[in-house]
Amino acid sequence: MIAWSIFIPACFALNCAPGPNNMLAFANGARLGLVPAMVGGLGRMPAFAILIAVTIVGLGAILATSAVAFTIIKIVGALYLIYVGIQFWRKARALAAAQSSESAVAALMRRDFLIAISNPKAIAVFTAFFPQFIDASQPAWSQLAAMGGVFLLLEVAAVLLYVAAGVLLGRMLKSQRIFVNLNRLVGGVLVASGASMVLSRQ
Repeated sequence: MIAWSIFIPACFALNCAPGPNNMLAFANGARLGLVPAMVGGLGRMPAFAILIAVTIVGLGAILATSAVAFTIIKIVGALYLIYVGIQFWRKARALAAAQSSESAVAALMRRDFLIAISNPKAIAVFTAFFPQFIDASQPAWSQLAAMGGVFLLLEVAAVLLYVAAGVLLGRMLKSQRIFVNLNRLVGGVLVASGASMVLSRQ
């Protein structure tokens, strides 16, 4: 039986790590408000569901053992992060002045999905983390599926936390300059994340 009392807090700590997707949720909460940012942040859910499914069927192990496959995916994901980060930096003023709309929310969901799906470290995390809680006397695939489902639920909670924090900041700081600098900060974080992926040997 899965040790849920240990798995859930450890998993939620991973969900709440200040990675690229969570930084986007925070910035979008400050800029667009609760509902658009929250819906946009859910764009990562299909991506993580796909990555969890990949892990369950064993492709995560393939990526872990194939240096070429992992490197290719890592570079593609890193380049996308760098591209998005540069766009955030270049368009910081325009983004700060942007108003929420249906098309903007769709774009936010698409961006969140692409950032999540292009990060091979997510597969590495699932491959390394989930097995620590598997009961060898029970079917592994069903336990992995259950942990994957809990991970996704906790991810929704993490999105809400980051969006709510962003909304709170947005209400406290109404200065346009603050939002410009926030967008540039997010852009810098994304570029740094992409660069770290390129430079990482793992």
